[in-house]
Amino acid sequence: QTGNPYFNALIGRYGNRIAAGKFTLDGKAYKLAGNNNGNSLHGGNKGYDKVVWTAKKLSDSSIQLNYLSKDGEEGYPGNLNVQVVYTLTPDNELKLDYTATTDKATPVNLTSHCYFNLSAGADSTLLNHQLEIAADKYTPVNAQLIPTGKIETVKGGPMDFTAAKQIGKDIAQVTGGYDHNWVLNKTGNNLEKVASLYEPNSGRFMEVLTTEPGLQFYSGNFLDGTLTNTKGGKGYPKHAALCLETQHFPDSPNQPSFPNTILKPGETYRQTTVYKFSTK
Repeated sequence: QTGNPYFNALIGRYGNRIAAGKFTLDGKAYKLAGNNNGNSLHGGNKGYDKVVWTAKKLSDSSIQLNYLSKDGEEGYPGNLNVQVVYTLTPDNELKLDYTATTDKATPVNLTSHCYFNLSAGADSTLLNHQLEIAADKYTPVNAQLIPTGKIETVKGGPMDFTAAKQIGKDIAQVTGGYDHNWVLNKTGNNLEKVASLYEPNSGRFMEVLTTEPGLQFYSGNFLDGTLTNTKGGKGYPKHAALCLETQHFPDSPNQPSFPNTILKPGETYRQTTVYKFSTK
C-alpha cells in the first residue's frame, strides 16, 4: 500500500529495508517484493502487518499472537513459526516478547512499528519532545534509505542524541527528516535501556529497553494529514508521532559487516523490547 504508515503493527519477516529486494543465502539467490522504490520494506507486499494472527489470552494483562509464515511467502525461505506476547506490567510497561523457529535458514528481523506522541492535543507534533539514544554511532543511508555499509560517529551532528535533545532542534539538517538506524552502545543480547523520550509540557516520560543491537528512529516524515478515521477525527500532520523501532540493522543480509540476522533450523530467535511510562 502506497503511504501505509504501519500504525502500531507487528513487522516481519524482515523489518526495515533490504536493498533491491534481494539477497543470497548459502549460495542461492532470493528475490523479494520490491514494495518500496524497488527495495523490500517491512516484509514485502503482504508483511506481518497484513496477515491474520491467532490470538490467545494469557491473562487480563497479556495476550499471545501466533503466525506461521510459510516457505516462499514474500520470497523468503523456510516455514517460520512466530510468537509474540504483549504484556502490560504493574510497572507501567508495555513488554513485547518475540520468538521464532524455522525449518530452513532465513533472515529474521522482527519489530513493532509503535507510534508515540507524549504531548496533549490532537494537533501536536513530536518536535518539542526531548529524545536521548544510547548510541555513539549510526548507519548512514543513501537517497533510498539503504545503508551505505559504513558505520559513522554521531558526535556533534544532527544524529547526536547521546544527551537529551529537542527533536526539532536539528531535524531541518536531515534531508527528509529522521529515518535512520542507530548502532546502540550495548553489547550482547541482554535487556538494557537504550533510549528515553520526554515531553516537557505534559511531563510524560518513556524509556525504551531492548535486547536488540539497533534502534530505528522515524520522525513521522510521511504523515501528511490526509488519513481519515483517525483518533479525534483529525488528520495526523507531518511529525505527528515518532517510532523507536528496536531491530537489527537494515539490509543486514547484504552487509557482511553488520550483525548476523540469519536464523537456522534448531535455533530460536528471541527478542524482547519494553516501553516504560512515567511522569517527571
